[in-house]
Amino acid sequence: MTGIVLRILVAAAMALTLAACQVDEAEPVAPGTFDPGLSERQRALCEADGGTWGAGGKSGARVCYRTTPDANMQCRADGDCAGLCLARSRTCAPVTPFFGCHEVLNSEGVPQTLCID
Repeated sequence: MTGIVLRILVAAAMALTLAACQVDEAEPVAPGTFDPGLSERQRALCEADGGTWGAGGKSGARVCYRTTPDANMQCRADGDCAGLCLARSRTCAPVTPFFGCHEVLNSEGVPQTLCID
């Protein structure tokens, strides 16, 4: 009789353990949609570090924008900036990431088109 009771208790304990491990599948989140769990933590970390949280790129995904330390300063080539060296104004990009298609100066100071989605 004791063996049967022990088996029942072990089976019940295993069933409870497996039930605790079961994870509900999360609903897929469409691009550009605010995900309150992960996105809230990322937003908080971004803003605590001085960034600005917002939508970016073609997908509208949430990203952390950071002001570059040399924003709008003069530049002659890519290495002159913490971010991008913009060809038209010959100034460092004000933020990173800098979405869209832009004429930038490469490491030799030659203009080229760079697209960041």
